[in-house]
Amino acid sequence: MNKTDLVFQSYGRCCNRDAFFVDFYDFFMASSNIIRERFVKTDMAAQRHLLRNGIMQLILHARGMSDRKLKVLGESHSRSHYDIKPEWYSLWLDSLLKTVRLHDPEYSPELDAAWREVLTPGIDLIRGAY
Repeated sequence: MNKTDLVFQSYGRCCNRDAFFVDFYDFFMASSNIIRERFVKTDMAAQRHLLRNGIMQLILHARGMSDRKLKVLGESHSRSHYDIKPEWYSLWLDSLLKTVRLHDPEYSPELDAAWREVLTPGIDLIRGAY
């Protein structure tokens, strides 16, 4: 099985756990006071839905889907819109993998590395729009 398939299946296992997206934001907001402040007035239920879709878009991009949706996401996160700083994406990815480790019963260091390898090109595309 290739790495994108491993990540896709891992993400499916994580999505089966109701607390996955809540725990992600707990970890992400704990990673930085600046990050926490960005979410003070956010509808977190809606944000969790956006996260669920965004992770899927990253995985689908790695599986060969067009980069169109990631480019749109990059534009919305750019300095002229949400102003998501490029350095925050490493905090985001680390928080995501901390959450995967907690929720995927098949987590391993090799799976962690696969997640990072699979998502990084899409994250770099989004980050590059800054």
